[in-house]
Amino acid sequence: MDSLDTSTPQSTRPTGYWRAATIFLLLVLALGATAGISMFEQFKAQVRDLQQKVQKTVQLQYVAVLLDDKHEPAMLVTQALGEPVLQLQRLNAVVEGSEDSMQLWALPASGPAQSLGVMTPKLQTLRLPASENTLAAVPRLAISAENKGGVSDRQGPSLPYLFSGGVIRKAL
Repeated sequence: MDSLDTSTPQSTRPTGYWRAATIFLLLVLALGATAGISMFEQFKAQVRDLQQKVQKTVQLQYVAVLLDDKHEPAMLVTQALGEPVLQLQRLNAVVEGSEDSMQLWALPASGPAQSLGVMTPKLQTLRLPASENTLAAVPRLAISAENKGGVSDRQGPSLPYLFSGGVIRKAL
């Protein structure tokens, strides 16, 4: 008699382990895709937030550091893009006397100095009204000591200047 083959035939269908591994890997893939989409949405929200902050941030258009006679910084003058004011900040301890005023002057390339305003005594920072183009054609600024209340453009500044410096137009 022939010997009977008692072994069971091999099944070509996937076993339960392979099915479980496939389902597990599909779940991991779905979780990874969900996490990636979530991170991308968070990134877009952060970019929008930063864009709004940049739009609100003041962008300086003009900057001038006025130096004293020892070439030390004495006054910072800035004008923000689209702002109709000059921002002045004292950088040293010099203050005017009780009968004096400090007056800011625009020094054009040619022609007489033009008054930009009189500084309020003893303030560390000050805003002076000015048009957007006040500093457009002005290469230098200076500050003089004048009688209380300042002087007119016709009278002109007292010399020598206390502080002076070049105007820098920032690239935007």
